[in-house]
Amino acid sequence: MTGSGTNVVWLGSPSFPEAARPLLKDEQLRGNLRRATTTIRERRLAVTGELDDWEELRTAGEALKRRTLRHLDRYLEQLEESVTRAGGQVHWAADAAEANRIVADLVHATGEREVVKIKSMATQETGLNEALAEAGISAYETDLAELIVQLADDRPSHILVPAIHRNRAEIREIFRTAMARYGRPAPEDLSDEPKALAEAARLHLREKFLRAKVAVSGANFAVAETGTVAVVESEGNGRMCLTLPETLITVMGIEKLVPSFADLEVFLQLLPRSSTGERMNPYTSMWTGVTPGDGPRAFHLVLLDNGRTATLADRHGRQALHCIRCSACLNVCPVYERTGGHAYGSVYPGPIGAVLTPQLVGVENAASLPFASTLCGACYDACPVKINIPEVLTHLRAEVVEAARARRRLPTAEAVVMKAAGSVLASPARLAAAQKAASLGGRLLGHSVRRLPGPLSGWTDSRDLPVPPAESFRAWWKRTDGGRQDENDKKDQKEGT
Repeated sequence: MTGSGTNVVWLGSPSFPEAARPLLKDEQLRGNLRRATTTIRERRLAVTGELDDWEELRTAGEALKRRTLRHLDRYLEQLEESVTRAGGQVHWAADAAEANRIVADLVHATGEREVVKIKSMATQETGLNEALAEAGISAYETDLAELIVQLADDRPSHILVPAIHRNRAEIREIFRTAMARYGRPAPEDLSDEPKALAEAARLHLREKFLRAKVAVSGANFAVAETGTVAVVESEGNGRMCLTLPETLITVMGIEKLVPSFADLEVFLQLLPRSSTGERMNPYTSMWTGVTPGDGPRAFHLVLLDNGRTATLADRHGRQALHCIRCSACLNVCPVYERTGGHAYGSVYPGPIGAVLTPQLVGVENAASLPFASTLCGACYDACPVKINIPEVLTHLRAEVVEAARARRRLPTAEAVVMKAAGSVLASPARLAAAQKAASLGGRLLGHSVRRLPGPLSGWTDSRDLPVPPAESFRAWWKRTDGGRQDENDKKDQKEGT
């Protein structure tokens, strides 16, 4: 399968530096992010510290993901056979447009004009809600945070907590002003207490759950050997979406596979601890095809490529497909904590978005994201499946530079300097000559020049121009016992041969 992730990046989004600049001045946003990420970090550290084998679990998760991607074609075919055998139907989508078209056609086939949704990053990636609206179908988000984002005509800013940039007072105003547009209005005396906000959302969504005939979900995992699909969540809204409607449509990225049912044990320990700081997530829903008299009467699984096979072909970058969407890397990232998710201009924010998005859409379409990092390595330490995000970031930075170089007719000054340096360093004789010339010239400049001209003045304004030593290390080594020892070693080697 092939395809490009044209919907992964929000259209018209500025580069990361441009988008981040005003957000850095938003004290309310930074306060919301700091409180939320600090709380999640502390909870995660507490529950992971309880396990003596936490590092072994991380290693096992990494190994399972690597094995799955190595044989992805075989496992995908096995999954299709298993789902079909269990009474479901499998659809293959090469890109976002094809996935959206498949889902819209399936909804139209039921005669319905509205669907309820459980949070799904795959459908955010494809822009499904907007595509369904163009097809005359209303989609209602049922995850509390996604509901907040939808009511506010906003964009998610976090993988796990899409409304992390909002505080309780803001949420209260969103509910009071926007709920009526989507059905049941919020109570007039609604307060900003969590219990009151949750109750308002519950009353607003209840009638939609009871009325809906079609549901759309994502998937955290799918088991190749059994055809079982799993969704983990914290609120129970997913359970309502997965059991009450007559038709269930699941959109899943092709990398979400695990080979066997037993493999779920590893990830169901890693995911809740890394995401919400819980020992076990409150709701784990699993289903295999359809069961007469229990749950939906029809099940459709849409397998989404959308740039994933192109990512799989990259030996360094493919490890980004190991991601289980826990958001641990976002919660420890100093850049994300100060800018929030909107600065990334992508469905996938934070460190994982900085490596995944450019690969799904092409580095030329997200060239600033690989540089949206300090390379501190905190994301690598936190990742439950050991994705070496700093390694992938440096790899993608090189690709961005190469792509820019290929577009230029003339090399940049930096490229010319680096090429000259490479030529000098490749030859001991040229290096020795360059060191001698630099020593003579540097001593002259160091004694006579106190401030360098032009752009170089910024360096000498705060530093003294160093005077090179009269003799280089190589010359000193050759003149002293070290050089004589080298000559004796060469003589002994010659006599020995």
